[in-house]
Amino acid sequence: MNRQHPIYTEKNQCQDCCRCVRNCPVKAIRIENGSATVIPELCIVCGHCVDICPVNAKRVRNDVGRVRSFLSGGDRVFVSLAPSYVSEFTEWSAAQLIAALRQLGCEAVSETALGAQQVSAAVSLALQSETPRLLVSSACPVVVDLIGRYMPDYAENVTQLCSPLLAHCRMLRDTIGGDLRIVFIGPCIAKKREADQYPDLLDVAISFDDLRKWLAAEHIDPASITPGPDDRFVPEPAAEGALYPVDGGMIAGIKANCAVNDASFMAFSGVENVRRALAHLRDTPLNGPLFLEMLACEGGCVNGPLMHDRDATVRKRLDIIAGTDYPQDPFPRTPTVDAHLDRRAEAVEKPAFSEKQIRQALTQVGKYAVEDEMNCGGCGYHSCREFAEALLQQKAEPTMCVSYMRKLAQKKANALMQSMPSGVVIVQNDLTVVECNRRLAEMLGPEILQVYDAMPGLEGAALNRILPFMSRMFRRVLDTGSAVLDRDVSQAGRVYHVSIFTVERGRLVGGVIQDITEPAVQREQVIHRAQDVIRRQMETVQKIAYLLGENAAESQVSLNSIIESFAPESLGDKGNADG
Repeated sequence: MNRQHPIYTEKNQCQDCCRCVRNCPVKAIRIENGSATVIPELCIVCGHCVDICPVNAKRVRNDVGRVRSFLSGGDRVFVSLAPSYVSEFTEWSAAQLIAALRQLGCEAVSETALGAQQVSAAVSLALQSETPRLLVSSACPVVVDLIGRYMPDYAENVTQLCSPLLAHCRMLRDTIGGDLRIVFIGPCIAKKREADQYPDLLDVAISFDDLRKWLAAEHIDPASITPGPDDRFVPEPAAEGALYPVDGGMIAGIKANCAVNDASFMAFSGVENVRRALAHLRDTPLNGPLFLEMLACEGGCVNGPLMHDRDATVRKRLDIIAGTDYPQDPFPRTPTVDAHLDRRAEAVEKPAFSEKQIRQALTQVGKYAVEDEMNCGGCGYHSCREFAEALLQQKAEPTMCVSYMRKLAQKKANALMQSMPSGVVIVQNDLTVVECNRRLAEMLGPEILQVYDAMPGLEGAALNRILPFMSRMFRRVLDTGSAVLDRDVSQAGRVYHVSIFTVERGRLVGGVIQDITEPAVQREQVIHRAQDVIRRQMETVQKIAYLLGENAAESQVSLNSIIESFAPESLGDKGNADG
C-alpha cells in the first residue's frame, strides 16, 4: 500500500529551476544537488508546485491501482463525486458519467455536495448566537492546514467541522451501512492527504484526469452510453451543496436554506488572499458573528490543481450555478450527520537564528554587508535574509543565489583573462570593447597601458582606436559569424598572431592576440612549428611505410598465386613420368 506524500519529485527531470520555491506559498521545498523536493511536514498540499513545474517533474501520487484492487477483491465501492464534475465533464451528462463508473465496477455514485449540505447546516447552528466572534470555514483542507501550521493565532477560529467530503463519507457509512470502500473523485490533491489521515472514513482519492485515463484504458466512452433508470445519484441528488466549488457558494447555500441571523459573511479564495484577509483581523472589533468562507484555489474548486482547464472561471461558475437544484421553498436544514471533527494541524515552529548565524550564512553567497543584500527574489525567497535562514535550515543551496553565481562566474573569467600570457579582448557588434586584460594593454604600448590603469578593462573604448590594424578582422567575424579566424598580422615591425572567435553570433566576439616577435614567444613558436614539421614528417613516413607494406603484401600474394597455379601441374607431370 503506497503511503508516500501525495506530491513527489521525478529527480531526473528536476534540475536548477527553483520555480517551485518561488511559487510555494509556505516554502515547503528543499533544494538538494540542484533538485527540488517537497518537505511533507511543511507542505499544505495546495498543488501550486505541480501546476507551475515547467518540466512536469512534480507528480501527484496515482491511487487508481488501489481502487482496482478493491474492485478485483470484490469490495463494495461507492464513489463520492466532487460537485466540480459539472464544469470538468461538460461533454457528458451526469447519468452517462454514473453509468460509466458503474461499468468500471463501482456499486453506486453519490455527490460530495450532500456532505456540504450537512456542513452548511452545522455552520448555521453555530451562527445562531449573536455573540461577536470570528468563524472561519473548515471546508477546504488546504486552508485548515495553512492556518493551523502557519497562522496558529487563528486556529481556534476555524470551525471544528468535517470537510464536506468527510461529512459525506460519514453520511454514506451511516445510511448505506456494511463494509464500504469510498473513493473520492475530484480536482483536489489535498483530498489524498485526507484519505491518509482518516482511513476509517475515506479509503482513497483519485483525480478527474485519473478517471479519464482509467475509462480510456477500459475502452469506455461515456458519450456513447445510453443511461438506464439505475444510473442516478444515491441516495438522492444534491441541492444547494452543489454551489460549494465556487467562491461564495457555501455562503449562498447557508443563506438560501438555513435559518441564520444577520451575521456578516465574506468569501476569499487563493492562499495569498486568505493570508491578507486574516492579517491584523485579531485586533479588529466585531459587532456580531463574522463568518469567512475561505478556499485555497482562486475562484474556488472549479480551478483546483487537477482540473483539466485552470482558466474560464466565469464559464465554469455559470455551469455550476445552472446545474444547481435550489429548493423551491427555503427552509432550515437540520444536520442528520455529526459533522464535528477536530482537524487542527500542528503549528510549524520556525527556527530562531541569531544575527551572527544569519550574517555567516549571507557570507556564503557574497553578502558581506547590508548593501550587498539585493533582495531580488531570484532564489525564490522574498529577501536575502529569508534565503539565509533557508540555508541554515538546509532547505537551500548557495548556487540558488543568481547574483552570487553571476559574480562568481565573472571573477573566474576575470582571473583567467588576467592570468593568460596573451592579450585577450571581448568586442561587441559596434566594435567597442567589453573587456580586455592588462597583457593586451602592455603589448600595445605605454599610452594604452596608462589608459588601462585609469579605466581597467577599457570598457566602451573604440576598437579602431586601440587596435586599428585589426578592427576589420573583428568586423568580418561579427558579420559572417565565423567560428574562428587565425591570422598573422605585421604592424610597426612586430608580428602578431591573432585568433578571433565568436562568443555570441553577430553580437560578441573574442580575440586572443600574441606578439610572436618577442624572444620567449619566438622560441615557443619555433618549438611549436618544429614539432608541427616533425609531426607532418612522421605522418608522411607512416603513409609511405603503409603503402610500401601494402604493395609488398600484394606482390607476395601475386607471386604465391603464380607458384600455386604452376606447382600442381608440374608435380603431376613428374608423377606421370615416374610412373
